[in-house]
Amino acid sequence: MMRAVTLLVVCLAPATAWVIPTFPRAASRASSRLQMSMSTSTGNMHGQNSCFLPLQQMDQDYYAPRIVQIAGSYPGLTAEDVGAVTSEPAPEPGQWTYDFSDPEGPQMGTVAIEGSSVVYGCDEPIVIIAEHFSIGVELPAEITDPVDLVVLVDRARTSFKERKFLVIDVPGMGVTIGAYPAKKDMPDNAIILGQVEMVQIPWLPSMGVLQVSKNVCHI
Repeated sequence: MMRAVTLLVVCLAPATAWVIPTFPRAASRASSRLQMSMSTSTGNMHGQNSCFLPLQQMDQDYYAPRIVQIAGSYPGLTAEDVGAVTSEPAPEPGQWTYDFSDPEGPQMGTVAIEGSSVVYGCDEPIVIIAEHFSIGVELPAEITDPVDLVVLVDRARTSFKERKFLVIDVPGMGVTIGAYPAKKDMPDNAIILGQVEMVQIPWLPSMGVLQVSKNVCHI
């Protein structure tokens, strides 16, 4: 019974990695769990008889990788695809969270994004898988086939920003990704669905070291 109650708390409340849920008699229950662990262990515990676990403690400024749902592939994406995925809050620096898929909900693909201040700052992150040709990313000439790029989009940022790459829904055209010098340059009646925060490029043997473009518009 004790084990089932503990699992329910973790699933319903996506607690951070080190916080113990606070509820009545929590201390006594924690003590009971500790006694149970010690009584059921057949070997040494950490620190006993010169036996030590390979521990790793996170730094307070550590950004854990973030698991983000994939909305679909671009081009060919729809506004409904962009809105269908869910976004979970980012773990606090120095901590991590757990992801439990909903078996009764839509089954979406996910991808792990390396932790950083940019990834942490996304309020409603989703991922779009885009062919490099479709968003103008140049790769070595030896690469002639489309290469999938991981495009991290924050759906919470729906205001226009000049020369920032936006995901927009254009009536009669669908979802497009592009940057515009001014709002008047956007297609008529376009709806901003989010802003591109990062694009992740895979390494391929023919790539070597890529030269970062210094154009005025940056993804």
